[in-house]
Amino acid sequence: MKGIIGKKVGMTQIFDDAGNVIPCTVIEAGPCYITQVRTAERDGYTAVQMGYGETKAKRLTQGQLGHLRKHDLPALQHLREFRVRNVELDVEEGQEIKVDVFEEGEHVDVIGTSKGRGFAGTIKRHGFHRQPKTHGQSDRERAPGAVGMCATPGRTMKGKRMAGRMGNDRVTIRNLEVVAVDPERNLLAVRGSVPGAKGGIVMVRPVVK
Repeated sequence: MKGIIGKKVGMTQIFDDAGNVIPCTVIEAGPCYITQVRTAERDGYTAVQMGYGETKAKRLTQGQLGHLRKHDLPALQHLREFRVRNVELDVEEGQEIKVDVFEEGEHVDVIGTSKGRGFAGTIKRHGFHRQPKTHGQSDRERAPGAVGMCATPGRTMKGKRMAGRMGNDRVTIRNLEVVAVDPERNLLAVRGSVPGAKGGIVMVRPVVK
């Protein structure tokens, strides 16, 4: 089973053998535990549920604790599912997964939640240009402009780019290279940026495309 849950630590840089600078993101990945194996016969799809982040038992509900205690697992704060085509035979409930499942040079997809920006205007959210500052303009500099339509269809179509909530969405960054693996400290370094703020929970899985 290749896949792990981790926490974004931050960005740094690594020098390769040729002296080139590699910008990379450090992820504190694992140790994780397989909390449940979903099968097509019982659940309608195949997936592996994994838990990460030990916490105090009083912070979980009795249902969550009962789910974990089936396999004598500690109180885990974060549960995520990894979809798989076929449940592998070597995967067992209660099994521990560490960062050494990945190797240097391997390519992975990283899934996280982007930073929330709150309610944003069209310039920040969609990259609109501002309107002219001259020729009688007083308070329309950053306004989006007209959004109405003619008699047909006589309404504003769905999906129109307007102001609204920005960020705080599930984002997948594909095909990132693993540049360093540190099993002793449970650290994984991938080339490039990873969505979310420092301390955010991310999922690392093998490339899909």
